[in-house]
Amino acid sequence: MGQYIELTNDNFDDIVNQGVALVDFWAPWCGPCRMLAPVIDELAEEYEGRAKICKVNTDEQEELGGRFGIRSIPTILFMVNGEIKDQLVGVASKPALQEKLNALLG
Repeated sequence: MGQYIELTNDNFDDIVNQGVALVDFWAPWCGPCRMLAPVIDELAEEYEGRAKICKVNTDEQEELGGRFGIRSIPTILFMVNGEIKDQLVGVASKPALQEKLNALLG
């Protein structure tokens, strides 16, 4: 059963530097982030073995938020081999997220 990967300052580069990764910057107090959480869980299951579905708690990992210039949450980065290829700010639909992931997976 696929589960999202919780990213921290310590493991971020190791995890996103290989392959396709969706990185959700969120916080527990953020209403839109909580609305998006079930979608992230579903994507983690659906894309297991093909893409890394990750989350960064911006309250706990302030340095990562700063590193990527995250000004509002949720912000979702789409990365390939550690390079940002696309980004969405705000709540996005599951089909929109799938479309972006599928495009990166080719």
